[in-house]
Amino acid sequence: MRKPKQPNRSLRVADQIQRDLSALIARELKDPRVGMVTIQSVEVSADYAHAQVHFSTLTGDAQQTEQALNQAAGFLRNGLFKRLVIHTVPTLHFHFDRTPERAADLNALIAKAVASRGPDA
Repeated sequence: MRKPKQPNRSLRVADQIQRDLSALIARELKDPRVGMVTIQSVEVSADYAHAQVHFSTLTGDAQQTEQALNQAAGFLRNGLFKRLVIHTVPTLHFHFDRTPERAADLNALIAKAVASRGPDA
């Protein structure tokens, strides 16, 4: 089944939320459990009530970071409310994204396969 197309405005709002959240987490969130976080993507519901935020970390425990971000969701939503010019600021739901880890694993497997082929192949 095909996924319904997201309207252009929803994509712009999600992109703006991603940029603003990155700045808020880096500059204003003081939780020691949150290390270096990269916001990978934001998916906003059609009614702008909820936003699924996918992130990855460079340092720290992913589970603790996810818990800390979900606990700080109200603070981050308040910060977004001050920055965004939309009627409804969505409730934030944070999810750890394992895509960068999987990409590194696949890259290592490919490098290993290439190395095992030998120089004559």
